[in-house]
Amino acid sequence: MSDDHTHVQEFFTARAADWDSRFPDDGPAYAAAVSRLGLREGDRVLDAGCGTGRALPTLRAAVGRSGAVLGADLTPAMLRAAVRAGRDRDGRLLLADVAALPLRPGGLDAVFAAGLIAHLPHPADNLRELARVVRPGGTLALFHPIGRAALAARHGRRITPDDLRAEGNLGPLLGRSGWRMTSYADEEARFLALAVREG
Repeated sequence: MSDDHTHVQEFFTARAADWDSRFPDDGPAYAAAVSRLGLREGDRVLDAGCGTGRALPTLRAAVGRSGAVLGADLTPAMLRAAVRAGRDRDGRLLLADVAALPLRPGGLDAVFAAGLIAHLPHPADNLRELARVVRPGGTLALFHPIGRAALAARHGRRITPDDLRAEGNLGPLLGRSGWRMTSYADEEARFLALAVREG
């Protein structure tokens, strides 16, 4: 991805209005991925690159009313779509770049990131920023509702050895960024890598 945020915003702005209707069957995959985060009542969680906020209701259910749910996205049109869908009732929406989050160090218990890693201009730095806002021992879920091969085929491509999401690439990348990968699944129906904040 380019450092130019305009490209990312233009890409998602053009798709925001019908984003949810394009992927109507992803709900169970999101719920299953959120359940793997191990969230508890009262936890504080960020949906990084939340888009239209599809994960927010499930995150809210996991942490309860005493917990805190934040959704951060770079694209105003996606956040407006989240509001239209009523998902702002489940979490506080932030117009923010994951490269510089307006959050205090160590203030969160977990980060959920659906489809985010492919859009990060500097993955190591950006994952380090996510680590900054999570307490030691907190968790990260890098998720996509379909696996790498299915996603590449959807875009008319093939997986290449330099794919960041390949297990052999992602583990070391997370390690350089303050995380330790604890599980990895790349199946046709989902991609899910879980990591723990070191320190």
